[in-house]
Amino acid sequence: MEKRTILTTSSRGLLEDTLPFRLFQKAKRFGVWDPADIDLTQDQKDWAAFNPEQKEAILRLISQFQAGEEAVTRDLLPLMMVIAKEGRLEEEMYLTTFLFEEAKHTEFFRLVLNAIGEHGDLTRYHSPTYNTIFNEILPTAMERLETDHSAEALAEASTVYNMFVEGVLAETGYYSFYQSLEKAGAMPGLLQGIGLLKRDEGRHIAYGTFLLQRLISEQPHIFDLVASKMEQLTPLAIKLNQEGMMEDSPFEVDFEETMNFTMKQLSVRMEILARSKGKRMEEIYKQTESEFGIV
Repeated sequence: MEKRTILTTSSRGLLEDTLPFRLFQKAKRFGVWDPADIDLTQDQKDWAAFNPEQKEAILRLISQFQAGEEAVTRDLLPLMMVIAKEGRLEEEMYLTTFLFEEAKHTEFFRLVLNAIGEHGDLTRYHSPTYNTIFNEILPTAMERLETDHSAEALAEASTVYNMFVEGVLAETGYYSFYQSLEKAGAMPGLLQGIGLLKRDEGRHIAYGTFLLQRLISEQPHIFDLVASKMEQLTPLAIKLNQEGMMEDSPFEVDFEETMNFTMKQLSVRMEILARSKGKRMEEIYKQTESEFGIV
């Protein structure tokens, strides 16, 4: 076994002025919320008042988030282990909060389903495209890290997990929840939880962006690999939207606006990474949270 250096008792100490460490501080301040504290009493009443079409639309969203949060909880560990083996202590410290938050999100959606009395099999809402993403592409990319610790493998994992699943699919899902329920003035507990989830996920996406920027700075060819992967994934995001579309939305959600939101998210992710090309490593580590939209 290779002897390791204990960093925090060396002259190095903790790199407190780096983005990963500051994300860790943000997570301690804003990520410690308890799903069980959210009052779902009104949500139960609103659910009972929904018509079948409204229930179908919201249940599809909840079921996809429920399975998605479980998937990302189960698939994150290989990334954490690679970062730990590389001795990137501050990044590992942040990632401990990342996994905690994903587990908490998994609990939250299950509590919502319990509250509205939905205890049956909801996999009918998981289309072939959904299953391709969450049961094939995501676990394959993450499990690759168990044996392959290369920059290319790390970039693929972060692209699929952070840029696509969190930065595109989840963001589109939040948008759909707000477009449906906020306009209807319904299910305030679910919306409160979505707001807290979105804040947590903002830090996750920021870390993934940072990680890809770091990899691109170290090996510029990684940018082309990331761009190629996003191009491969884009048709799946479009198809997933189409599969979830209802001919007459019971909440009057505009499908075209939702699709435009998805395409904007895809574009924004790549624009941020493109700006990182040519940045020095010091610049990447010193970025502020506000540059990622985190307050």
